[in-house]
Amino acid sequence: MVIAIDGPSGAGKGTVARAVARVLKCSYVDTGAMYRAVAWKACYEGRSLEDESAVSEVAGGAVFDLSESHVIIDGHDVTRAIRTPDMDKAAATVSRMPAVREVLVAHQRRYAREVTVVMEGRDIGTVVFPDAAVKIYLEAAPQERAARRANDPAHQRSAGDGLAEVASALEARDRSDRTRQVSPLIRASDATLIDTTGLPVPEVVNRVMAVVRERVGS
Repeated sequence: MVIAIDGPSGAGKGTVARAVARVLKCSYVDTGAMYRAVAWKACYEGRSLEDESAVSEVAGGAVFDLSESHVIIDGHDVTRAIRTPDMDKAAATVSRMPAVREVLVAHQRRYAREVTVVMEGRDIGTVVFPDAAVKIYLEAAPQERAARRANDPAHQRSAGDGLAEVASALEARDRSDRTRQVSPLIRASDATLIDTTGLPVPEVVNRVMAVVRERVGS
């Protein structure tokens, strides 16, 4: 079974998806981390992020070890290294590449062949698993999303970056995600929309679990 959780940066996908996976005692996959990891590995190998063939080659040969607490690609623990402003931009570039998306979507589908998984991203309910048992789309007010990202210890900020700079970066990432030709960020027609603005995480998790129980009787 797949529980697909989509939405823009700062809407709470990661925090909520991890919590839901704990409740269900199942696997958790952050697909955005996969794109970040591929971008990091391409840079590490000195490949141009403008060369789709080179980046897709990295993605095609990558071995991932993903969990709630770590992201490892080809033996490199990049858990912290991929959460920087530079990697934000690099991931946005890589995620627009059809060849890279094809490879990583295949990876993502393999994860769910035999286990129940909570998978978060931007195209899980629309492209990766259009027949997912449960589809959730998280949204939040731009100001709150920026504040969350600015205060998230998992994301490193450039020196001197204030809330306005973080908000601008999120706006640019949203624009990139929503306008890319392949797998743009959109809400699936059958996804349940949850606006997380002003809601504590436990309340959002409760709402997601209510949808899970309604759809699959868990």
